[in-house]
Amino acid sequence: MTFQELKNKKVGLCVSGGLDSQTLARKLTELGIDLVCFTADLGQPDEADIRSIRKRMARCGARTVIVDLKRVFAEACFEVIKAQARYDGGYWNTTGIARAITVQGLIPEMKRRGCTVLAHGATGRGNDQVRFERYANVLAPELQVYAPWRDPELLREFPGRRQMADYLRRCGLTAAALSRKRYSTDANLAGLSHEAADLESLQTPCTIVKPTMGVWPHQAPNRVERFTVHFKQGRATVINGRKVQNGIGLKHALENRIIGTKSRGVYEAPGMELLGRSLEFIYQATFDRRALLLFEQLSNLVANQIYDGRYFDPATRAALAAINILAGPATGAVQAGLYKGNIYFQKLWNCPASLYHPADSSMEASRGLNPVSAQGFVEVQSVEARSLARAGQIGK
Repeated sequence: MTFQELKNKKVGLCVSGGLDSQTLARKLTELGIDLVCFTADLGQPDEADIRSIRKRMARCGARTVIVDLKRVFAEACFEVIKAQARYDGGYWNTTGIARAITVQGLIPEMKRRGCTVLAHGATGRGNDQVRFERYANVLAPELQVYAPWRDPELLREFPGRRQMADYLRRCGLTAAALSRKRYSTDANLAGLSHEAADLESLQTPCTIVKPTMGVWPHQAPNRVERFTVHFKQGRATVINGRKVQNGIGLKHALENRIIGTKSRGVYEAPGMELLGRSLEFIYQATFDRRALLLFEQLSNLVANQIYDGRYFDPATRAALAAINILAGPATGAVQAGLYKGNIYFQKLWNCPASLYHPADSSMEASRGLNPVSAQGFVEVQSVEARSLARAGQIGK
């Protein structure tokens, strides 16, 4: 779809208020497109006042509707934590789940205002173009989708960020936000994703990123902080801990993008990491071996589905339903020690569904499992082992 096809249509443009958003809003308005901007309030920590986005976009000639999605997004994050849905390199894909909630929340507001086209400013080389478009397709198949940064004419005029900044200056729009930054950031209440610019070079250390939600481990205090959290059926219900930055939840990844390329990112999600690791301690106590194997497969599926823009797909919903069953017994309290990026297990209690019974696995004399009774189990195992050996099926 090109901008010429937008004539006589009302367009809902998803914006963040940054350079791309301002450029697109100004240009499309200049072209006479009937445009309304929409932004999702996801508790962005890099926005002191979310309403400032409305002011920035108004200077570009566009009015902006802000939709408060913080609570819905937080619920989705709890679901991701329950599923332990980490992506490449073990990071929490806070941007991926944010796109699902953003499109789901903005579409009703767009329809309410008569928009028939959803437009987004995602690059034609990244993941978000797939996510925005696919979510629009599954949630409102009647909506058309316009991707400006796949429009040949706009790409010729704006091949890079420098040209966007120059264009806005010519329009009399200058702001500190347009000054060059060493990397690009996408933020929400769950975490921040940093990529692009200087981070595209593998000669650049990841520590050029200045964390927003914490500090790098080497900058953390030289002491262990205790953290306690209570879970009920895999959901955190009570949290006790001081607000101290311990270098938790910072990840570096060379990830595999949806479209087949590699990209580099630095991710921070200390809250997700802390709750996720604490829940993992309870899962270790309540999952039997086969439940754990199934959970790991489902967790991996959910992580990939969210990354690929398939959060609402049947496979994802079925996997999450199964995870809810597995997480049913995951009730208990955990205390962890936090020290320079590490999360240490300290104790677990009030976990009635725990399968851990020290007497059955103790190296000392106990009233648990009788070691003599294991003889029969081992002998049964030996039948198959010897059969494989006699048949010549064992590699040497």
